[in-house]
Amino acid sequence: MIVGSDISRYPNTPRPTCRGYLHKRTQSAILKGWRKRWFVLKHNGYLHYYKHKKDEGKCRPLEVTKLEGAEVGVDTSLGKPFVFKCIPQAGNRIFYFCATSNQEMKRWLEAMDKAVHP
Repeated sequence: MIVGSDISRYPNTPRPTCRGYLHKRTQSAILKGWRKRWFVLKHNGYLHYYKHKKDEGKCRPLEVTKLEGAEVGVDTSLGKPFVFKCIPQAGNRIFYFCATSNQEMKRWLEAMDKAVHP
């Protein structure tokens, strides 16, 4: 496995297609609300996320989700701007993300759409 921080040692490793902070909606039994997380969309179509940017390459991701075949799009049901959702093909989970701007949301949606339809 090649991790993001190993790029200098492996110069032919493709850089992630998209990375940055997004707010992810939390729907656990204990916590509800939005949590800021560092997301990395890899060239292989897997979305990794970490608690902080500094964790990428140092810690295991909190979760890894395959985007191929997923349903991705803008979501207006939560009454919040710049929200989009991702429904992976495997499992019965819906991820809700919130970007900081419309431009940022479009950047993620474009990258995710390429991963959904490789």
